[in-house]
Amino acid sequence: MTRKTVTEQYPDTQPDLPPRTRGVIGLFEENCTVCMLCARECPDWCIYIDSHKETVPAATPGGRERSRNVLDRFAIDFSLCMYCGICIEVCPFDALFWSPEFEYAETDIRDLTHERDKLREWMWTVPAPPALDPGAEEPKELAAAHKTAEKLAAQQEAAEQEAAQREAAQRGAAQREAGRREAAEQEAAQQEVAQREAAQREAAQREAGRREAGAGRADAAEEGDE
Repeated sequence: MTRKTVTEQYPDTQPDLPPRTRGVIGLFEENCTVCMLCARECPDWCIYIDSHKETVPAATPGGRERSRNVLDRFAIDFSLCMYCGICIEVCPFDALFWSPEFEYAETDIRDLTHERDKLREWMWTVPAPPALDPGAEEPKELAAAHKTAEKLAAQQEAAEQEAAQREAAQRGAAQREAGRREAAEQEAAQQEVAQREAAQREAAQREAGRREAGAGRADAAEEGDE
């Protein structure tokens, strides 16, 4: 009351709003299970949800099939919404969030009904939650997410190790096969060389025998002439 009144020149000057300003509601569709709590608790009945059921095959052989709700439509009529935030508070799966954005006026009132694609776009403007106290315990959701991430990382590491072992075994088998082939080729080459040498020795022996026989006949002929 003691400060001088200042008029902000909107829209040339954007207002400095608190991070948790109730501007518009964003939908994180992946978290929505179509439980209908938000639509039932809304005092203005401005939330419209349509869905259908799908059968999920059994995860294991012999298991039982299950059914799940699939979201077809999620819309909020902001011409009726009074921004009470009950839908966000009652959502058990954190699918709805406040965004400080407020510049979505329309010339046609029907355009104030935002379908799920538009509600999903508002999620990009939702501010990050405040940091936890240094001594606070880790939220159960984060602990579960970390546990799942560690499990997936361990499975991936085990798969990589198995693949590396398989590749090493394949390389070892290929090297052993190459060694066997090389040894067989060397043995075949040695046998061929030995056979060639034996054939050469046999031919030399036959040639020497023929020469000795020829020399003997020549000596006998000379003795006969004498």
